[in-house]
Amino acid sequence: MTRTVTILGASLFACAGALAQTAPATFGDWRLDAPGVAHRITVPDLPAPLASDPVANRTEVAPRPEGAEAKTLPGFKAEIILKGLEGPRVIRFAPNGDLFLSESTGGRVRVLRFEPGQAAPVRNEVFASGLDRPYGIAFYPPGPNPRYVYVATHATLLRYPYESGDFKPAGPVEDLARLPAGGGHWTRDLAFSPGGETLYVAIGSQTNVAEGQRPPPRAEAEALEKAEGLGAAAETGRALVAAFDPNGKGRRVYASGLRNCSGLAIRPGSEDLWCVVNERDMLGDDLPPDYATKVTPGAFYGWPWYYIGAHEDPRHKGERPDLADKTAVPDVLIQPHSAPLGISFYEGGQFPAEFKGDAFVTLHGSWNRAKRTGYKIVRLRFKDGKPTGAYEDFVTGFVIDDARVWGRPVDVTGAPDGALLFTEDANGTLWRVSYSGK
Repeated sequence: MTRTVTILGASLFACAGALAQTAPATFGDWRLDAPGVAHRITVPDLPAPLASDPVANRTEVAPRPEGAEAKTLPGFKAEIILKGLEGPRVIRFAPNGDLFLSESTGGRVRVLRFEPGQAAPVRNEVFASGLDRPYGIAFYPPGPNPRYVYVATHATLLRYPYESGDFKPAGPVEDLARLPAGGGHWTRDLAFSPGGETLYVAIGSQTNVAEGQRPPPRAEAEALEKAEGLGAAAETGRALVAAFDPNGKGRRVYASGLRNCSGLAIRPGSEDLWCVVNERDMLGDDLPPDYATKVTPGAFYGWPWYYIGAHEDPRHKGERPDLADKTAVPDVLIQPHSAPLGISFYEGGQFPAEFKGDAFVTLHGSWNRAKRTGYKIVRLRFKDGKPTGAYEDFVTGFVIDDARVWGRPVDVTGAPDGALLFTEDANGTLWRVSYSGK
């Protein structure tokens, strides 16, 4: 039996046994979160800009309280398998089963080896160190025998020679390309197209919404946008997904107007590139939604002038009416200010069959909301390879109270044994979610 909670037209379906609640007239907060609660936010649900006053509500990161546990669905178990990491961020499994993990604060990339039947890694080595905020990791060529490991720092695309099973690079590192630095969003995720012809690089904006940026003259803006995609007149080279050849050459803009696409993934069995996006701040508690979307080549997603289709940001009122009908609407709208960072499609055989083909997204939590939200992992529902627009809480329980949290999920990936792993950077841990059915 299913129970429904409706929040501004966004339906939340609670599993039997969950607490039925009458929701206040908001999009909700951490108190409504529970494994199995499902959310769906649609475009008509969006409030007007500044329907609530913008707030600065910084989170205090606290140690894990005694007895505190991550909560997940019946039959699943969430457990810490590694502690003491410095800013753990992206995790990617190499084809041989070793896990590569970037520590952005520590400036290093680790390799973790697992043995069958062992939840925790049996070997933990530093693959590369002395890096400036390493983040994205990718293997090339895609397939069983990669020859390189690619790592993106906030300003550089690096390539390390690699042979399957290596704990250290097989040769000197190559500096393939410079990436836009200069402050602002610094995460740079990576993904290769299935055939390896294209390397996608996510590059976030320098500002919240191009505040203080003087637009160039119209002729100059048109030239910029012809070369660099719509939105380039606000911040050239930022707020987009770029595409490179595997050698770091041939840079081009794949899609633009993406304020901060923090996580990239290819949907298995397709060429579809997906990203999760942190949308802008200071328009109120419930605006605009963050989102996950299939990235359409050449598409413009609105930043900084528009959001979620032709919704104009009042801070740029009347500046670009020509873009109103050119702004794409994302596929899955997520609670505003949740700060999604990682996305991974589930292809394992350990979870129940209905999970296969769905995607997991980590919500890191954000500061620009009076009532705290995020700090959990959610499951995006797909049917026949297409998103339904709904998502469900999968792992929750990291919020202590209105001021404190003990966990901030960052990235997520499926393990070779069918479990799900995720990083958490509040207290520097690596987690494993497994399913036994008990």
